[in-house]
Amino acid sequence: MTSLRLQDRLPVMAGFIFGSAAVRWLACLGLCAAYLQGGLVKLTDFSGAVDEMQHFGLAPAPWLAVLVIVLELGASALVLTGRLRWLGALLLAGFTLLATFLALRFWELPASQERFMASNSFFEHLGLIGGFLLVAWQDLQDRKVS
Repeated sequence: MTSLRLQDRLPVMAGFIFGSAAVRWLACLGLCAAYLQGGLVKLTDFSGAVDEMQHFGLAPAPWLAVLVIVLELGASALVLTGRLRWLGALLLAGFTLLATFLALRFWELPASQERFMASNSFFEHLGLIGGFLLVAWQDLQDRKVS
């Protein structure tokens, strides 16, 4: 009997640890954390949410604040419950893309620490979008198999 080499055993061990439903849910929770926090803060401080919409020149601010709250909390719930996970992930990816180009226009800022921070945040948000696209893709792949 031949023993498996370490490079052959590692994927099996990693799959056992990281392939569990609990780890998948925790990963989804990590991706959704900012949207859950943002939605809850906007819900508990609605005037602040309206002020945020006005700050970015969005109108009608109260309706858009409600829409953002529903989107952040509702799409996160879809991702976390697994019910239409792909749709929730795509909604959060699209929302993040729009919000990123609205709020983090680093290219308009003069060279400074503020521009550096906005640039980092911009590309971090692109990473979140990629994560949500992977969640949607994986969910759709799982549906094809079953």
